[in-house]
Amino acid sequence: MNQTINNYQDIFVTELETWRAKGAQLIDVREPFEFVQGHIPGAKNIPLDQIADIGANLEGSIVLICASGGRSSHAAHYLVTLGNTEIANLVGGTFGYAQSGLPLE
Repeated sequence: MNQTINNYQDIFVTELETWRAKGAQLIDVREPFEFVQGHIPGAKNIPLDQIADIGANLEGSIVLICASGGRSSHAAHYLVTLGNTEIANLVGGTFGYAQSGLPLE
């Protein structure tokens, strides 16, 4: 079950496919060197320090991902302040996804 915090939702790996099915963008906010070591299939890398520069241009449903859920929660909070309304933070991040037995790219 997801939880709404600060107008974004914390979601779990089991809910990720539901968000994908409704067309959510997967944005990985880790640094590029982390991203290339393995990321969730279909995720786009936009490092946290670049979210402020392009955040206003992101629209629609967005799932934010990092290593464990900390950096992505900061990005989610920021995007909500810009007026984005369909924002989710993946609890456990990339590590949680991999620990669930799902493959990384």
